Amino acid sequence: MRLLRLRALSGLSFLLIGFSAAAQSVAPIVIETEHMSLVLAVGQRQKLYQTYLGPKLATAAEYQQLPQRHEAYPPAGTDNLFEPALRVVHADGNPALALQYADVQTAKAGEGITNTTIRLRDPLYPVEVQLHFVAYQREDVIKTWTEIVHREKKPVVLTNYASAMLHLDAHQYYLTQLHGDWAEEAQQQESPLTSGVKVIDTKLGTRAGMYQTPSFFLAPDHPATETTGDVLAGSLAWTGNFRLAFELDNENMLRLSAGINPYASEYTLPAGQPFITPEFIFTYSTQGKGQASRNLHRWARQQGGTLDGTQPRLTLLNNWEATFFDFDEPKLDALMGDAAKLGVDLFLLDDGWFGNKYPRKDDTQGLGDWQPTKTKLPNGVGHLVQTATKEGIKFGIWIEPEMVNPKSELYEKHSDWVLKLPSRPEDYYRNQLALDLTNPKVQDFVYGIVDAQLSQGAAYLKWDCNRMLTNAYSQHLGKDQSHLYVDYVRGLYRVLDRVRQKYPHTPMMLCSGGGARADYGGLKYFTEFWPSDDTDALERVYIQWGFLNFFPSNTLASHVTNWNQSQSLKFRTDVAMMGKLGYDIEVSKMTPDELKFSQQAVKDYKRLSPVIWQGDLFKLRSPYESNQAALMYVAPQQDKAVLFGYDLRPRYHETVLPVRLQGLDPARRYRLTEINLLPGRKPEVRASGQTYSGDYLMKVGILLNNGEAKALTSHVLELTAE
Repeated sequence: MRLLRLRALSGLSFLLIGFSAAAQSVAPIVIETEHMSLVLAVGQRQKLYQTYLGPKLATAAEYQQLPQRHEAYPPAGTDNLFEPALRVVHADGNPALALQYADVQTAKAGEGITNTTIRLRDPLYPVEVQLHFVAYQREDVIKTWTEIVHREKKPVVLTNYASAMLHLDAHQYYLTQLHGDWAEEAQQQESPLTSGVKVIDTKLGTRAGMYQTPSFFLAPDHPATETTGDVLAGSLAWTGNFRLAFELDNENMLRLSAGINPYASEYTLPAGQPFITPEFIFTYSTQGKGQASRNLHRWARQQGGTLDGTQPRLTLLNNWEATFFDFDEPKLDALMGDAAKLGVDLFLLDDGWFGNKYPRKDDTQGLGDWQPTKTKLPNGVGHLVQTATKEGIKFGIWIEPEMVNPKSELYEKHSDWVLKLPSRPEDYYRNQLALDLTNPKVQDFVYGIVDAQLSQGAAYLKWDCNRMLTNAYSQHLGKDQSHLYVDYVRGLYRVLDRVRQKYPHTPMMLCSGGGARADYGGLKYFTEFWPSDDTDALERVYIQWGFLNFFPSNTLASHVTNWNQSQSLKFRTDVAMMGKLGYDIEVSKMTPDELKFSQQAVKDYKRLSPVIWQGDLFKLRSPYESNQAALMYVAPQQDKAVLFGYDLRPRYHETVLPVRLQGLDPARRYRLTEINLLPGRKPEVRASGQTYSGDYLMKVGILLNNGEAKALTSHVLELTAE
């Protein structure tokens, strides 16, 4: 009988004991938060099983009685019949792996945070797998990832390497996912799972979330609503190719795996070098999707899911829709004066400011040459920083440092830095190619671009990425081309780690032609992301609604623009205020009333931003289920709330029902005040100026209009406890 050394939960070592005895002596491994438990147990042949995932049991002793039905992290090649979590081809060509329990360690990682590491080993080959779990008690979130290492004489090859595998048992399963395309991101879709494997994945390399996003809801037995039903919410923290697989087996048991997409990504792993997978973040709610969303939001703000999640954000004016590529120094100086007049914190200079041999006059040239265009900016970026300072605001700038136009000095000097297949025509998207971020020299170059802007006074960066990887080949990687998709993202993270070491708190927007990089792998380096290039307010209701399922409001950059001027300025402003408010509009062309309205809106937003950014989100009426949308943010102390109501495209004489509010203290009384009113306009919501108990507002509700729904109209109410 083979022997191994076990460690107790306290970290003390036991004497050498046999496998059969060890299986009986190891207590269930309980990874739990305030309301959720994931339970693992050692069973037959020292295998690790998942015995439970769901609401926390009241009696801890009963975790011992749970049946052992699901191998927690099943490898390929031995007795596994379904989707494997891990597949390894050993140095001798053997494609099979067996994983047996070795030991477990638990430790406190902070107030209300527990770190659990379970080690698994192959009994024949020197391969070790560590399953890591971090449980956040107050947020009801678990973060998990896997570490793979070996001591074989030659490299092994990883062909599958999931971050996590979870198991559920139910009669039926309902999956809610986000899908879309450029300008129609994060469209919410729900469907029942059927037998076989449902896969949500991407093979785009960069802009990975362009068509699908690595976040989902999964409801067992019955579809979950915002307020009812069990639901598992998950999100993979990886800014590259991902794969979420949902497999229903012959007994209707569900096996969920999440991780890097192994497509074209077999990874050759040398001995002693750990392969660490991305983190998978999940929560389990018995009170519907809304509670699952709030759990993720709190975790993101409080536990580093997004950079400086509890700190204030900057409102801004962007020049893109006002000027596109057509601007010069005097025009930008004037726009910064407009930003100050509007009352925002920052002016953001977008694309078109760089390149001299090939000036950036459109998207066909100049990308990669990050020197200010002398004919446009004779005094450089430093002058713009000075102008912003004189106006009492900050200055920010747009970059797209991972990309290059073939018509650029960078390409002429370093064509070997570009991802492109040898002996084949170059494949362009938006007239550009991607730089090879697997190459340390390219990483240094990209870091230098960022450092150059921040070191001369830029207080904000918009980091864009406008193409995916096609016809991709790295001269740097040589024979290891299957490492490209993985090592590109790792190279990106290395650059961002360097940026954050030198500039730990400079706000940056994560943009990828819209929301194609909306993931927690990137957001830990960024304060916010750009959900979509589509700023039509009606479309933004759906887009922002989708992203708010998984990301807090202070991460969603939401701008008032002239994309669709048939919509009122008030409607466009009210929609933008549900996220992180900004403007991309010609302030100089506003009427006096429009300017006055916008100035007051900025003041009100800044006053209420602590509630919008840090409050709990309650989705009250879904645009996917009606011709209205309504949501509200409630301060943690339940003394303040902000309520948004949108009439989208109601039918003629459509019946309008009151909206029941959520999250309030039923015993307190709240005064309602309609804000964001155009000059000279009186409140339209009949409840404005009235005081109600929280109990009444949550059980009876109020009409979020004057009793008649009109297309593309909106109302914002402030609630104050008396």
